[in-house]
Amino acid sequence: MATKIILHEMGEGVIEGTVSRWLKQPGDAVAKYEPVLEIETDKVTTEVTAEEGGTLLEALVPEGKTVPVGTVLAIIGQSGEEVNSSAPPAETTQTAVTTQPTTSPPAPPIVAPAAGHATNGHTQPYTGRISPVVGRIAAEHHVDLARVTGTGRDGRITKKDVLAYVEQLAVSNEQLAMGKEEPAIAPAPLPPRSPAPPQQPTAGDTLVPLTTMRRAIAEHMVRSKHTSPHVTTVFEFDFTAVAAHRAAHKARFAQDGANLTFTAYIVAATVEALKQHPMVNSIWSDDGVILKKEINIGMAAAIEEGLIVPVIKNADSLNLLGIARAVNDLTHRARHKQLKPGDVQGGTFSITNHGVSGSLFATPIINQPQCGILGTGIIEKRVKVINDAIAIRPMAFVSFTFDHRILDGATADYFVGTIKQVIENWK
Repeated sequence: MATKIILHEMGEGVIEGTVSRWLKQPGDAVAKYEPVLEIETDKVTTEVTAEEGGTLLEALVPEGKTVPVGTVLAIIGQSGEEVNSSAPPAETTQTAVTTQPTTSPPAPPIVAPAAGHATNGHTQPYTGRISPVVGRIAAEHHVDLARVTGTGRDGRITKKDVLAYVEQLAVSNEQLAMGKEEPAIAPAPLPPRSPAPPQQPTAGDTLVPLTTMRRAIAEHMVRSKHTSPHVTTVFEFDFTAVAAHRAAHKARFAQDGANLTFTAYIVAATVEALKQHPMVNSIWSDDGVILKKEINIGMAAAIEEGLIVPVIKNADSLNLLGIARAVNDLTHRARHKQLKPGDVQGGTFSITNHGVSGSLFATPIINQPQCGILGTGIIEKRVKVINDAIAIRPMAFVSFTFDHRILDGATADYFVGTIKQVIENWK
């Protein structure tokens, strides 16, 4: 009997996914729990496996197509078995998502089009399908989505569209504040503006299409630089004590099923520093700085499609062994496309170990809405002067990029200094 492979719900707020790649083709044999295709969201790329073995009879959704949760993606059965292809592949109801007032602090007032003004053919409240991210941004900025021009599939409003609309209205407000003549009607939404003229490939060039993840990374990085005033401070750490501890305990940790890496020590030291400097474990709001109760450490991981930041939840409740296991698990699942959207949500502070690729130090971009991000360079033996004597020690540059709205230089340095003290005096 034929069975269906369905796009199941992958996490809170994830209502759709894009078929990025079929790993099996119609006619291929499929074992139970074997990956059949890859689904990409704006957060993760994950594999969809077969719940039953058999033959892939039909692949119902082409690569590159975005479909809602609940869609039938494929049918598996016995070779030669007939299936009813006339049934629609999707078994879901298109649900309209509307923005509702939230309890978050109101954003600065934005000039809105005059009442009754029709934009983009709309005079009634917008009831089309939108993602939770678009809904949240619209609610925060009191945007009437009926006045936003959608550039997504079938005219759907994307995050880029609503952010561009907010930017246009903010510019209009600024002009009015400077005493410029107010237009007869409030400014209508303009199409999303590119920071530079659109670029087109010329003869001999190759155009590499943007994946959903790459587009999301680009938007997130640009928005972060526009949101927070970034400042970076750099320290040099001596990992002698950590290296000695790791050499003495690596075998025992392996017996407990954990690969003891330097990353585990960095996470543990960062957690201790966040406890002593809670202002770093915070986010900015117009009413004040919100100190986060939980300490959830995001670890930036490079994968084939780009960059992803899986999160160690409640890292302050774990010892070194627990942290090592969490690092191993999340890194393995990130590289094998087994993360779920919930695995990359809820982070309160981020760490990026760019040293794995040989980098000495870097100035990472903050993972919004967090306060800062720690970057660790390559750990290598260098000459160090200690008590007027020349020594060779395993050293690394560690950078901390922080939101200058929340932290000043001295506070940021005290925080990194605490991490340095823990690392260099590891017992």
